[in-house]
Amino acid sequence: MLTLSEAKKLAAYKAVDENITSEKKIIGIGSGSTVVYVIERIIQLKDSLNKENIYIPTSFQSRLLITEGGLNLGDIDTYPELDVTIDGADEVDENLNAIKGGGACHLREKLVAEAAKKFIIVADYSKRSTTLGEKWKQGVPIEVIPFAYLRVMNSLKVLGCENPILRMAKAKAGPVISDNGNFVIDAYFGLIKQPKELLEKIKLLTGVVEVGLFVNMAKCAYFGNEDGSISIT
Repeated sequence: MLTLSEAKKLAAYKAVDENITSEKKIIGIGSGSTVVYVIERIIQLKDSLNKENIYIPTSFQSRLLITEGGLNLGDIDTYPELDVTIDGADEVDENLNAIKGGGACHLREKLVAEAAKKFIIVADYSKRSTTLGEKWKQGVPIEVIPFAYLRVMNSLKVLGCENPILRMAKAKAGPVISDNGNFVIDAYFGLIKQPKELLEKIKLLTGVVEVGLFVNMAKCAYFGNEDGSISIT
C-alpha cells in the first residue's frame, strides 16, 4: 500500500506526462507539497520538452522550485493567458469543486488557474470526497485585509460558521501573513452542498480578498490511490 506522499507523487508524474508537452508552452505551477513532485517530473523530462516553455508560479515556494530547477520563470502580467495549470488541493468533491489555501496561496493560485485554458488538480486519495467539508475540517481559507479581519469574522458567523479562526504562524509570533501581505481566516461550514452559493456570499463581504473555494474551474483531477493505481476524473 502506498503512503500519501507516494500516491501524491504517482498522480503528479502522471498529470505531467499527459499534460506538459512541447505544445504547451505557458504553464502555471501551483503551490504545496504536491507541486514539488510536479516540478521534479518536469525537470526529469526537461530535455524532451520545449526549452522555451515558460513557468508561472503561484507563490514564493513555486518560484523557488522553478528557478532552482533551471526552468524559465515568467509572471502573470507578461503571460496573462496560459496553456495549462497544475496544482494540488486540500479537498476535491465529486464535481471537481475544491478547497484550496491550506498554504495561504489561494489568491495567486486562483488567478493562475483562471488564466489557464486547462486547470488540472493533482492529489492523493485522502483528498477525495463526495461533498466539500467531508474530509477537510480546517475550514475554507479566506484571505482578508488586516484592517477588516475582525469584521469579516463576525460576518462569517452570520453565514453559518460557528468558529472562524484567524490562522496563526508557527515559526513567528502573530498571524500568518500571505505573500500579498494579508491575513487568512479559516472558516468551517460543515458539509458544503452549495459551494458556488457560499463562495458568492463570502466574496461580497467587504475586506475579503479571495476565498479558497474553487468552483467549476478544474477540467480534471488525478488522484493517486493507496493500491498504486491512478483515478482520473
